[in-house]
Amino acid sequence: MPLNKRPGDDPKEWLRRSRSNLARAKADRKLPEVLYEDLCFDAQQAAEKAVKAVLVSRKISFPKTHAIMDLLSLLHQAGLIVPEDVRQAALLTGYAVQARYPGISEDVTEDDYVVAIELADRVVRWAESQIASSSAEEDS
Repeated sequence: MPLNKRPGDDPKEWLRRSRSNLARAKADRKLPEVLYEDLCFDAQQAAEKAVKAVLVSRKISFPKTHAIMDLLSLLHQAGLIVPEDVRQAALLTGYAVQARYPGISEDVTEDDYVVAIELADRVVRWAESQIASSSAEEDS
C-alpha cells in the first residue's frame, strides 16, 4: 500500500515527526518489554529531527547524519546562537546507533533515559521557538 508522501522541505513536518518520536519515547516507558535503549533512540530521533526542522526552516542543506553536534554546528556557522543547554543534546548521538544493537554498548539505565528525555524535550521546545520566530519574521 503506497504511503502519502509528506514534503521534506516543510519544517512543520520535521517537527511533527520529532514530536511523534518524543511522545513515543515518553509513552512506552511503562511497557515491560520495551528497553530503555529503544526509548533513548526515540529521544535521539526527536532531537535530531527537531534540529533538522530548524535547518530546513532556514534553508540550510545538511548531510544524512545522526550526529546532532554536526547539525548544530551548521546552524552556528549560519549565525544562529545555539544555547549550551541545547548543545548538550549531542550526548544523545550515541543512542542513534550503538545503543540499538546488543554487544556494542553498556545497558541504558533509567537515569540515562530520564536525561535523554530531558535533553530531547529541551531541543524540541527550542526548535519550536526558532521556527515560530522564523515564521513570524517571514510574515512581517
